[in-house]
Amino acid sequence: MNKPQGLDLTREQITSLDNELLTLLSKRRELSLEVARSKEVDVRPIRDTQREKQLLERLVQLGRDKGLDAHFVISLYQNIIEDSVLNQQAFLHGRANPDTQKQHYTVAFLGARGSYSYLAATRYCDRRQVTMIDFGCQSFDDIVNAVESGHADYGFLPIENTSSGSINEVYDVLQHTSLSIVGETTIEVGHCLLAKRGTDTANIKTVYAHPQPISQCSRYLSLHPEFKLEYCASSAEAMSKVIEADSQSVAAIGSAEGGALYQLSAIEDGLANQKINQSRFIVVARKPVDVPAQLPAKTTLIMATGQKPGALVEALLVLKAHSLNMSKLESRPIPGTPWEEMFYIDIDGNLANHDVQQAIKELERLTRFIKVLGCYPCESVKPTQLSQAQLLIEPNSSRAVESPNQLTTSPTTKYSREYKSQDSEVQCKQLQVGNNQFGAFQLVDAPKTDTELASLAKQTKEAGFQAIILNPSLGVTSESQLKKHLQVIEQAGLVSVLFIEQENDISSAHLADMVMLSGQNMFNQGLLGQLGSLNRPVIIERNNMASTEDWLAAAQIVLAQGNQQVILCDSGVRSFAKPDQISLDLSSLVSIKQMCHLPIICNVANEKSNNRYPQAKAAKQLNADGIVLAAPCTDADSNLLRELYL
Repeated sequence: MNKPQGLDLTREQITSLDNELLTLLSKRRELSLEVARSKEVDVRPIRDTQREKQLLERLVQLGRDKGLDAHFVISLYQNIIEDSVLNQQAFLHGRANPDTQKQHYTVAFLGARGSYSYLAATRYCDRRQVTMIDFGCQSFDDIVNAVESGHADYGFLPIENTSSGSINEVYDVLQHTSLSIVGETTIEVGHCLLAKRGTDTANIKTVYAHPQPISQCSRYLSLHPEFKLEYCASSAEAMSKVIEADSQSVAAIGSAEGGALYQLSAIEDGLANQKINQSRFIVVARKPVDVPAQLPAKTTLIMATGQKPGALVEALLVLKAHSLNMSKLESRPIPGTPWEEMFYIDIDGNLANHDVQQAIKELERLTRFIKVLGCYPCESVKPTQLSQAQLLIEPNSSRAVESPNQLTTSPTTKYSREYKSQDSEVQCKQLQVGNNQFGAFQLVDAPKTDTELASLAKQTKEAGFQAIILNPSLGVTSESQLKKHLQVIEQAGLVSVLFIEQENDISSAHLADMVMLSGQNMFNQGLLGQLGSLNRPVIIERNNMASTEDWLAAAQIVLAQGNQQVILCDSGVRSFAKPDQISLDLSSLVSIKQMCHLPIICNVANEKSNNRYPQAKAAKQLNADGIVLAAPCTDADSNLLRELYL
């Protein structure tokens, strides 16, 4: 066996490659601005999604030839494309507003350096390659006053969060200002428990935080009733209090990036209730801006309708008549007028667009007050996705012809074709199941260590699976251990699915991307109702003694509670002739697909080893939307998936 080269030499080579990669990325960014210059002349849309798909398809093939995983290539280039789009937008927006272009901007934000508002403002200015002069404020009113008085060029106001929702104080401030919204930006909010170096969580007695992070981390805080919560005006103030305290019994909730500015360490991370925790900020200035026609734009309105039945509906129908999408609707009480509301509306459209102008004119006739708060570039870049067939650079196979419907349903039955004729599709990160999208799940009994799971997840990803179903009742002793396991799955680029085998497992459902209800709990109506209230895709495993009617009735309970992200999973039924034998009910798969729009996946783990692959192939031929295989995965599993994806 050849002796490997020295570790120092290997690290030097990696460093050299990293430098080259950064140089190439910088050159690519410069070329993307050349594209923007050409689009300024030709007036073409910023995005060409068809070309983006062709680009990703080609890069996936090139990456595969070089031994790179397709999902890694896609994830990398989705970030590169997003950066290119946002840079082109910023460039063209600046060119359309030459009077506002300066090298230095004074920016008002909540708190001091290290607050989330500071981080949002910094990234916004970095994108535009301008120097930011800090203007920290103690309140939202102070931010608005700083811009109105001319002491600041821009103000940054947090408007909504994916976990805690709209920030009502900001909407109330917007009612009484003459400022215009000229931009937006969204940042990932990674809440950490920040403390002085060497501090142990067990010794923490007091936690300082802004009310918003406290709300967004309520589940974590409920696990620590010993913490005394102290409210602060900003996350920066919370971190300052920890620095000022001569004690290791205090901590703050904030970002790791902000904590580093205060020389604080993150002793706990991932505190937020939701795994994806983002905050959207609006940028306000004294004068409105022009948005070039080829840029995706938002227009924000504030209006008050008359006090008559259907007044709001009548106003919203105007938007529908002009094919305008409303991406946000918020109501706030009007001070001094009880039971009257002011409505804030975000429209996906440019104020320069004829349809937007006409819609506003019609709304002026219908409402008793309406004002345009601003038109600005939209900075939400939806990532371009490839189907599983495109990931393999092969066309989808033709679907098997469905047999006539043999079962009857009611139009009010939410799983039925009468209720929804088109196949439903459940999407979770890179996983897509249903409506001609095929998903592959690996069923894993929880390993003892994170290292074991990391190795298994790597093999699972390389084999072509998109998700891991983790059974917490086998080997997981605490919620913190479960959380670490789920983070390992996420780091491998896989969707995490929590297997609900015991009723108390549902308390941890918020930690995973999806949940799967075991067949033994399929008749538990209380548990089904709780799953219906989740904002997570739910997989319902069929009980091996259940009829198809029982199975679909369980799905109906979940759907009726509001959760429309439902997948059915057939793990086999018992044979009356051979009670000890469990096998897939392929005979009813076609009829269920005929009458039900929900995706159906098949778990072949219970099949005998020599029958698993034929059953999996048969299920795919009969229009199954996915497959479940048990760990560990083998080369045969990988070959099977490649064949099923085609």
